[in-house]
Formats: sequence, structure tokens, C-alpha cells
Amino acid sequence: MLDETIEELRTVALDSDDASGYFPAMYARVTDRIRTEVSTDHFADPDAMATFASAFAAWYLRPRAGLVPVPGCWSAAQDVAGDGRLLIVQHLLLGINAHVNHDLPQVVVELAQDRDDLDGLRPDFDAINDVLADMLPEVLRDLGRVSRWVNLAAAKGGDRVFNFSLEVARAQAWRSAERLNRIDPASRATDVAELDRLVSVLAYLTTKPVRPFSWLVPLARRLEQDDPKRVTASLLGHLA
Repeated sequence: MLDETIEELRTVALDSDDASGYFPAMYARVTDRIRTEVSTDHFADPDAMATFASAFAAWYLRPRAGLVPVPGCWSAAQDVAGDGRLLIVQHLLLGINAHVNHDLPQVVVELAQDRDDLDGLRPDFDAINDVLADMLPEVLRDLGRVSRWVNLAAAKGGDRVFNFSLEVARAQAWRSAERLNRIDPASRATDVAELDRLVSVLAYLTTKPVRPFSWLVPLARRLEQDDPKRVTASLLGHLA
């Protein structure tokens, strides 16, 4: 199951000619690590986690393949994929923003209703945070090869800030899932539309950082690789 998911993410990344390949490249790495952890019984329910990881990836892959409408928050990421003024990490954050803040609550509810058990998903949901935290140094190392300012930022504590931000986003995703799980389908559709709108606003803010960060972006961009294919290959790591 996860073998096919990883290969599909890898193919999407390698077929991209712009920054839209960055997120699936990183995502393939994360899913590959989850596959390893599933095989070593890291999770309370390995089979359920494999299903979770595959279903979660589908929420990214289906719109990307044109099989379902593209949510506004994903359109916001795709619309700037060719903008060479944005930092590599900004493109990654756009994907993380849409997938964690918008997609994750919905896949949790989808799986919880199939099992009639939301709370039973929580242990493995939380265990993914451990996998992400463990992977962060490895991902930052490869990112630093194409974005030379990243290593300096990580040395100054940027990795801890990024990890904390991801944990906060995932905690918010769980709260959103709890809310969506409590309401009827009609109300849920309204809430999802509002969630998409709010996540789209976050995407806009990601591309328009406030001062003094807005002053630093052009300087940091000069320290980055300009070839999207090389960036994608670096983010894929051993999967390239």
C-alpha cells in the first residue's frame, strides 16, 4: 500500500518543472520513514497507520491529478509555484499549510467514521509527531545543500521553531477534526469551506512575510539553488 503511495509522490515530484515538486519530494521522504516505522511496529496499530498514511496522501494526490476539485488553499500554493522570488522553505510551508491545516482534519474524520472511533486514532496520530521530529535534522541537512542559509538558521534554533510550529499545526488539526466529527454532513460542508478560506489566508501570509523578514527574503534567496529539478532531487534524498 505505502510502496505505491511513495512511488506516486516520487513521480509527481520528479515530473515537476517548478517548485510544485518540492512538497511531494519531502512528503515522499516522510511517507518512506512511516513505511519503515510500520514494519518495525513503532505504531500501536501498524496496519491502521499504513491505511492512515495512504489515505492522507490521497488527499494531496487526487486534486493534483485532477481527480477531484482543487481546494482554494492548494490553488494558492500552485499559483506561486513558478515564482522564483519565494524561498524554497516558503514553497514547502505552503504545502504543509494546506495538507496539515486543511486535509488532515478531514482524513481523520473520514477514517474515524469508518471505524466509528475518533479517539482510537489519537495514539498513532501523535506518534507521527515523533517520526517528523526524528526526520527533521535529515531533511534540513539535504535542504541546506540547496539553501545555504538554512544551516545557519538551524544552528540558531530554527529547527526547534519549525518543529514546534508543526506540532502546533497538528494539534490544531486534531481540534478541527474533533469539531467536524461532532456535526452533521451539511454543517460539516460549511465548516470545511470556511476552513479552506482560512487556510488560504495563511497561504497568502506565507508568501507575504512581515518586516523584518520581508527584507531578509531577497538576501536569503541569493543563497539558494535556482534549478527546481536540483532542489527536488535534494529534497528526495535517497529516493531521487
